[in-house]
Amino acid sequence: MEVVKEKSWFQRNWMWAVPGCGCLVFIAVIVFGAGAIFLGVKNEIIDSGPYDYALTLAQNDANVIEALGNDIEEDGMFKGNISYKNSSGSVDIQIPIKGSIGYGTIYVKGFKDDGDWEYEELYVLIKDSQLEINLLEKSLEVI
Repeated sequence: MEVVKEKSWFQRNWMWAVPGCGCLVFIAVIVFGAGAIFLGVKNEIIDSGPYDYALTLAQNDANVIEALGNDIEEDGMFKGNISYKNSSGSVDIQIPIKGSIGYGTIYVKGFKDDGDWEYEELYVLIKDSQLEINLLEKSLEVI
């Protein structure tokens, strides 16, 4: 009696399994690479001066706290761009935020000159009431 050893699954299907697995690995590398780049750029912007500065101002402003409630935090993905080179740059971003009783968006527009950020616009727009709360320091007002 002769014993015939049957081929394994891989021996029978290697011609399509190897390229198929190779394509899956290639797709996974692209997806994870793109995700890593995206998170790196996001973290770079979040760690930038204007983003952090605007969020901190909003979290500590009494008018914003009154409109949105306590525990103000980011609510989703920011929009816009920040660019800087050496000691100059520009910022134009929108940061969605939420508190315990409402939602809003921080608008930041400014430029960096000699290493210091100067803001042309920095305010919170409350979603429900469309109220604008200015976060820039008040200049001298004429009475």
